[in-house]
Parts: sequence; C-alpha cells; structure tokens
Amino acid sequence: MADLSTVVDGLKLPNPFIIGSGPPGTNANVIGKAFDEGWGAVICKTVSLDAAKVVNVQPRYGRLRAAGSNEIIGWENIELISDRGFDVWIDEFKQLKDKYPDRVLIASIMEEFRKDAWVEIVERCQEAGVDAFECNFSCPHGLPERRMGSAMGENPEILKEVCSWVMGAAKVPVWAKMTPNVTHIEDPTRAALAAGCQGIAAINTIRSVIGVNLETLRPEPTVEGYTTPGGYSSKAVMPIALRMCMEVAKVIRDEFPGRTLSGIGGIESGNDAAQFILLGADTVQVCTYVMKVGYPCIKPMLDELSAFMDKHNFKSLADFKGHSLQYFTTHYDLVHRQAEARKAKAAAAKPQTDGKQIKADNEWRGDDFVKQSDALARG
Repeated sequence: MADLSTVVDGLKLPNPFIIGSGPPGTNANVIGKAFDEGWGAVICKTVSLDAAKVVNVQPRYGRLRAAGSNEIIGWENIELISDRGFDVWIDEFKQLKDKYPDRVLIASIMEEFRKDAWVEIVERCQEAGVDAFECNFSCPHGLPERRMGSAMGENPEILKEVCSWVMGAAKVPVWAKMTPNVTHIEDPTRAALAAGCQGIAAINTIRSVIGVNLETLRPEPTVEGYTTPGGYSSKAVMPIALRMCMEVAKVIRDEFPGRTLSGIGGIESGNDAAQFILLGADTVQVCTYVMKVGYPCIKPMLDELSAFMDKHNFKSLADFKGHSLQYFTTHYDLVHRQAEARKAKAAAAKPQTDGKQIKADNEWRGDDFVKQSDALARG
C-alpha cells in the first residue's frame, strides 16, 4: 500500500495535495472545509498589510470551454489578492491553528518594495502561528503598478533583495512563488534560492486575454464595457507548468540540492500530480479545479495517485520524485541518439501502415498531410 504522507522543509503533510492560494483559501471557514476533506495543507489567499487598497470588480472570471462541449479547459481571472483586513486574518490564523494544530497552514504574503512592510507581515503572521510562508512574487495583474506581485518576480535582483528581507525575519520555511511570465524561470529561481528560501512554488497564472465576444466585440471578462489582461489557469496551462517545473527542478538538483518545489498548474487528477512529482515536485497545488468541482475532489485524486504508485511498486513519494528528469536532453543529442538507434534497428524497421515518415521538409505533400503528420507523431 502506497504511503502518500511526506515531510517537506520539516512540514509533515498527510499527502502532497495543497490548496493553492486563491478563493479556495479565502477565509477560515473554507480553509477549515479543506482540512476536513483531507487536503495535505492549505495556502491562504494572499494577504497584505493594507487591504483597503484592494478593490475587486464583477465579473472577474472568464472561462474557455472545449469546442462543442461544456468542459472548462481554461480559466482567466482579474481577481486581486485578499480584500479582508489584515487583523481579521491574524485572528483567523490563530483560530485555525487552535482548531487544527496538526495541519499545515501556509500564509501567502505580498507587500510593496519596502523592507519594513515585509518584515512586519512576516513577524505578525508568525506570531499568529502559521507554519510556513509563500511569497507571492507572481500575481500578473492589478498590483504590479505598485511594484508588487510579478513586478518583483520578473526582476531577479529585486526578488533576491526582498527574499533576503523575508529570510532575515522568518523562523519558519519560506517558498517563493514564481511567475511564468518570464523568458527563463531559472533566473528568478536562482535569485530566491540564493537568498535562502527553502523552496520554490511554480507556476502562478499566465498573463492572458481569454477571448473576445463576437456579438459585442468586447474582450472578456467585460466590466462596464472594458477589461484588462488577467491570469490564465486550468487544464490548458499544464504543459507549460510541467516544462517550467522541470526547469526549476533541474536548478534545484544541480545547484541547490535539498531545496524543494511545489508544482502548480492545471492539476485535476492523481495522474496529473504524478507527472509533476516525476519532474521533481515535492508537493502539488490545486486551485482552479477546486473552483470548478469543489473540495471533495481530493478523495479521487488521492485514490488515483495511490493506484499509480501501486502499479509501479512505489512505496513512497520519494521513490519516484524527479525520476523523469533524466530523460531530458538537447535536440542535438536527440538527433545523435536517433541516428544510432536507426543504424542498430535497420534490419527490423517498424512498418508504416498509415503513411511513410518524411525525413526532410521537401517531402511534405498537401494531399497526404494528415497521414504524414500522424506518422511523425508515432515515432
């Protein structure tokens, strides 16, 4: 029987599934619901010292559905961080830790580029009993104009300085949440880890425009006829998240061994979670999917991850964490490997039943394009 429990940065979790920062962790009531349902940990919606500056609009979500289906595959939000007063949060952190002393409560925090603000928010949350911090350096909308969120995460020098402030005050583990809206996620990752952060969380939402309404000709979500780019999440972002988590995991493996990674992006099943863990994640975070189907989704995800582990005879998460990283290489190496393999197997070449594989661009034919594409997808 697979053991889904894990210890990450000294935090004991019954399983690797964490409620990601957002509406599913927006107050003590829903956080308690998540604990009751069996989630491994909860990260609260991002808090700041002055919630008076946070003003949301309606509607603030846009959803992309699969063609000819009601299935939601993409989700955009223009929602800001928590609009609830910081003192209210402090009281609720205390209440939650009193009621759930053995469960892991992580505070997502964000502040302006001021050392005193970051130190204050860390110290006060710590006094309230939170078990760890996730620094939100990645919100792509609404607050970058105040040098918050992705405005910090996109600048490794600023990120490193802020992380050093946090680490100077923190007595519990700190994760830095990365923005995907950069060319090389390895750069801010290195900055955060060099400053001493115990872990990385990746990725936050992707800056996006969900679409344009072809009746009104207005981009969505439309607020009084206008909109602003928001953050894209849900199933459609998973391939991008996997790629970026792989890149972060390789930095940790090669340069900062012992540091941790919390994988985020489109996770909707135990098999999804297994892929992130295979690429180096210690834990996985789920947010949008909870908004789609509710907190009880944890149960089938736990069952599916356990079944995957049993199938491969993995007894613990550590048995397969990062296993698939070894299979990434360069395109140059792929060419060399394939040439050698074809030499070795020339006598037993795989027969092609649906079209001959092309070997050069001048072999593409318009009348057989689909079959040629399919043949290349089969290897």
